[in-house]
Amino acid sequence: MQAVPASKFLTREERKMLLLKNDWVATKEVAIQWAWIFIAFALPYFFPNVLTVLISLFILGGKQLACAILMHDASHLAVFKKKSVNDFVGQWFGAYPIFQDVIKYRPYHQSHHFHNGLEEDPDLLLTRGYPTSRKSMIRKFTRDLTGLTGVKTFVGFFLMNMGYIEYNLGKNVTKISQKNRSWADFFTALWNTLSKPIFANLVIFSILYFFASGWLYLLWVVAYFTTFQFSLRVRSMAEHSVLEDQKNPFLNTRTTYANFFEKLLFAPYYVNYHAEHHMLMGVPSYNLPKMHRLIKAKGYYEKGVLEKNYWNVIQLAIQE
Repeated sequence: MQAVPASKFLTREERKMLLLKNDWVATKEVAIQWAWIFIAFALPYFFPNVLTVLISLFILGGKQLACAILMHDASHLAVFKKKSVNDFVGQWFGAYPIFQDVIKYRPYHQSHHFHNGLEEDPDLLLTRGYPTSRKSMIRKFTRDLTGLTGVKTFVGFFLMNMGYIEYNLGKNVTKISQKNRSWADFFTALWNTLSKPIFANLVIFSILYFFASGWLYLLWVVAYFTTFQFSLRVRSMAEHSVLEDQKNPFLNTRTTYANFFEKLLFAPYYVNYHAEHHMLMGVPSYNLPKMHRLIKAKGYYEKGVLEKNYWNVIQLAIQE
């Protein structure tokens, strides 16, 4: 496994304490993220203008990233005490609203942890290609914020759900043989994978329709194709891009401090403490700041990678 052993910096008692889950704290953390989602919808509803729409789109993009991180944490069984509750909340409040699935994601993501930074890492294509030129970075962000990245991503998800290509979130396309498959097989696969995500999105639309305006749901759709892709890119860069040695577990993963706005856009559920997560991936997100303080005090960051904000990461990713 490509990670620093937790026993190097944490006692058995400390590891046990950090791995403890608190259902009340977990519920509060999920509720806060979803409260932000409804704040984002309320802004343009009560104050309709271009500025509030733009603010709403960026908040929603950051909170759709929060849905992805909740899916991620639930895949590690690192949110609630019971697996059934992890999976239920991870699906309905994380994966399904963004057309994903915890069960499919779990084995895929485990492979990332075991092969972090190596050629077998399924997420490698998300973090390669940096540093890049300023013009190239502007093009990447432009593709994200204009929806081009989102359309490409959604087409990929659709083909995965149809059974045309293997499940992969790292842009690695592997075709599946279609020999002996009927059209009924295609649509059955599509229904089995998309019926619950569609229902989750219908619930969001219905709440908006009955309590405000159904048109607000378009903000969720537009954010998915634009600002969500932007937030996802910056978050991915911060975790594993522009690092000194991908084969050195001290140097292949970065923790990044985040201010209020960076937490809103790029670092929900304390995902910015990413070196800590790779060291002990069962630690619930709400215990990661405590873990960070412990290993920092014991000298981990004399070798490990720590950045003071996300703007610095973007600057590192640009080759002048």
